[in-house]
Amino acid sequence: MCEDCGCEQALNKHHHHHDHPHDHDHTHPHNHDHTHDEPEQRKLVLEQKILSRNDEMAAKNRTWLAERSVVALNLISSPGSGKTMLLERTLERLQGKISCAVITGDQQTDNDAQRLSGKGAVVRQIETFSSCHLDADRINQLLPEVVEDGVKILFIENIGNLVCPSAFDLGENFKVALLSTTEGEDKPVKYPTLFSSAPITILTKMDLVEHLDWDLAKCREYLRKIHPGVFTFELSAKTGQGMDTWINYLESLVM
Repeated sequence: MCEDCGCEQALNKHHHHHDHPHDHDHTHPHNHDHTHDEPEQRKLVLEQKILSRNDEMAAKNRTWLAERSVVALNLISSPGSGKTMLLERTLERLQGKISCAVITGDQQTDNDAQRLSGKGAVVRQIETFSSCHLDADRINQLLPEVVEDGVKILFIENIGNLVCPSAFDLGENFKVALLSTTEGEDKPVKYPTLFSSAPITILTKMDLVEHLDWDLAKCREYLRKIHPGVFTFELSAKTGQGMDTWINYLESLVM
């Protein structure tokens, strides 16, 4: 986990964000040099220090957003689950109705920001290089820039990773887990940290079910086992299946 190795500190050293056009500020990635003397004591102290510092900044972010009546959603999933396509279709559906903003994270490239631009929302990309999650400090630096007057929903598209992003509070109102039908039914029980902490799980790529050996009932069972009160959306951003329910839910958050 990232709170053990300390790459959260490295994220603060060599990240940058994209505003088109953008400048690059590349520095060298860090090395994970671990020593194993007194492992239990050193691990506990490091983990406590990293998470406490991040949580303090997350609390500031949450207050800042609440003062402006902005609802922030932290979208977390494995790579290729369909986060960006879901955001594309969501922004298109909300354009002219609800003002939105997006912070999207990847280790490299601003491909997602380019895909999401021009859809009525301010979009900023964070490149984290060797770090595998966003952190509250970097989100804090971008908030005044991305959350313009009138913005009601902030979408944070986290790094594609089911493990490390779930450990770091960004100041969001809640986490949203995405699970695509192509990943299999058992991801909730394999990666319980995310699915137990996210009150909402979105099952994506539902249009592919008929082509897959995938059991919806079993997936629902695993989700309820890890998070009994979880609320699920079952949709396909590509075909539009289930999107009305998702959009109606987002609208209800800011009414």
